[in-house]
Amino acid sequence: MTKLKNWQPRAELETIRTRGALYAKIRCFFAQRQVLEVDTPMLSTSATVDPNIDSFGTHSGRWLQTSPEFAMKRLLAAGSGAIYQIARVFRLEESGRLHNPEFTLLEWYRPGWDYRQLMEEVQLLLIEAGIGSGQFASITYRDAFKLHAGLDPFTASPQQLRQACADAIGPAPEPSEATADAQRDFWLDLLMSAVVGPRLGAETPQFLYDFPASQAALARVRQDHPPVAERFELFWKGLELANGFGELTDAEEQRRRFESDQQRRGARGQRVPPYDERLIDALAAGLPACAGVAIGLDRLLMLILDLPHIGDTLSFDFERA
Repeated sequence: MTKLKNWQPRAELETIRTRGALYAKIRCFFAQRQVLEVDTPMLSTSATVDPNIDSFGTHSGRWLQTSPEFAMKRLLAAGSGAIYQIARVFRLEESGRLHNPEFTLLEWYRPGWDYRQLMEEVQLLLIEAGIGSGQFASITYRDAFKLHAGLDPFTASPQQLRQACADAIGPAPEPSEATADAQRDFWLDLLMSAVVGPRLGAETPQFLYDFPASQAALARVRQDHPPVAERFELFWKGLELANGFGELTDAEEQRRRFESDQQRRGARGQRVPPYDERLIDALAAGLPACAGVAIGLDRLLMLILDLPHIGDTLSFDFERA
């Protein structure tokens, strides 16, 4: 293989053409369903405060967006109806086989829909895009852990989860937070990334749904026994492609979650950016009941073309930008 010169694109020209064709299919899909394409800022006065996601900050005090979600929800509250966006987003993390700090998200919202209806539309879109050809599989978060990790994620103690990690992958880093809930989520996330997730979607794309309430993020929590978050992810060949929610619409609950996340970031010694007050105002004004989802288009292209590295889907990846 000939070594690329420093000015040359990393992706093959045929890959770049396939990306363009994929975007055209997406736009056609939503045009046929009368879903409006929108455009929102990449720079904002606020940032995500999710402890597991870090934002790029600028010298002006603005932040590069990790997702168009907050701005799109403000459009929904203003009466936009169903909307979608193909957005450039940024996350401050190491580049690698599955991660590029600058990447492309497809995100859309369906007012009046629940998350199960949105899962069906995700399936239709991905079949149109070239992923899968028939009925997708689905499994609850609880059943996936029972099947692949041999434990119940809702009832196992932090000690049991820690032991399961040690049995599966050997010594692991210790959680940085002392509370039992934080430790549970730490070990659950580790088991998901190392044990459960890689086994999902092996034969056909597979939805994982009904997460623990502690991992609701921006999803509604349904008061089952135990309570579950109306959240889903989609896996194909062990790779996470999509993350969707039955969206939280309660302004005060959203503020409480943001403030809790800020406290967790502070306890971890992470930078604590301001959360989006405009989103809180939009929720208070009235966000319609809706479901939303984001799909990583670079990862999707990896799977469509069976490429080994996310950089192979990009004209210029992080190292060549």
